[in-house]
Amino acid sequence: MSKASGWLLAFAVAAILLGGAAVYAAFPSSAPAHTAGPTGSPSVTASSDAPQQSASPSAPAVPQDMSDLLVGPHTVNLKVTGWYSWALMDLRTGKIYGSKNMHETSKTASMIKAWIASDYLRRQAEAGKTPSASSLDLVARAVQNSDNVAASALFDAVGHAASTTRMISMCGLEDSKAFDNWSNTLLSAYDTAKLGACISSGKAAGPKWTSYVLTKMRTVKLGNWGIKKAFPDSVASKIAIKNGWIDRQATQTYTVNCLAIGDRWSMGVMTAYPLSFSTGESYGAGVCKQVATALKN
Repeated sequence: MSKASGWLLAFAVAAILLGGAAVYAAFPSSAPAHTAGPTGSPSVTASSDAPQQSASPSAPAVPQDMSDLLVGPHTVNLKVTGWYSWALMDLRTGKIYGSKNMHETSKTASMIKAWIASDYLRRQAEAGKTPSASSLDLVARAVQNSDNVAASALFDAVGHAASTTRMISMCGLEDSKAFDNWSNTLLSAYDTAKLGACISSGKAAGPKWTSYVLTKMRTVKLGNWGIKKAFPDSVASKIAIKNGWIDRQATQTYTVNCLAIGDRWSMGVMTAYPLSFSTGESYGAGVCKQVATALKN
């Protein structure tokens, strides 16, 4: 999507809120944001490896069904133009699997709106406040319609980069970096999977509002593509998502990032490719879908 716009309107609306395979090679958490090379740059192949983290002892195996990805050591081999990374977290055990570059960061664009909405609602509850109908409309628009003006108003209300700093601390993120422009927030695929777990667990939005946020993420209207499209509609309707997409003219790069939360898993996929290669987000959306498809097989 375009960079956040309508700042005057955002400030006006904010006034409402103030009442609301293979070999693993870990990238250092300080790895810079990745930008894709020119058209025709070498294809990237990513593969999974041994689990990188376990937050709890292994849980008993649960029978596989169509909503369950094959969490565990797994190989994903896609030939793509540009760059991509992925990470998959088993919500039962806390273990994370992913591509060898899953700690490399990229700018989130609208994907971060799921956190901004969660942070706003949790803080309202912590302050003993109930958001107004107009404030809840901002939350719904930011998540379901990926509305930039609504997201910017919420970001104003939660303190800009201070909100992202809370996200990093509360969700135990390792690679991320906060910026005062929400679109420029840096996340890795690894941290994206952890953010999904943070939302799913109730930590991000708090006990009062988690169900609300997940319902909005399951009924996304603009940006309803990517990971969930690897599943039949009956399953996809139960998967919570928030995608981010933007054409970055300064680097001539298109970035598409996907966050998805299933019953037993949380997943992040990050992509970047030259503007000259594609007219929009459809290519990156396809990469997200292909990764999820590979993890089902």
